[in-house]
Amino acid sequence: MANNKEPYILLSLFQNLYKEKYGKEASINKFREKWAMQDVIDSVGYDRAVELLKYYFKTSKSGHPLNFFYNNFDRIDSLEK
Repeated sequence: MANNKEPYILLSLFQNLYKEKYGKEASINKFREKWAMQDVIDSVGYDRAVELLKYYFKTSKSGHPLNFFYNNFDRIDSLEK
């Protein structure tokens, strides 16, 4: 089990990357989203999750929705290796 703060750190990273790319704040419910982000961490590990999140914002996906990342992080992982 990962550190309890790790999902929140990744969500903050998402918000920072989103603001950097779009110039506005991403509206997310951190308490609700932490569970999905914890699943990402449990699947690929914290360090890899950080890499995948950064890579996600280099893709051409319009709007970079957080749910798309959750549903496709495994595909992103296989493409980004």
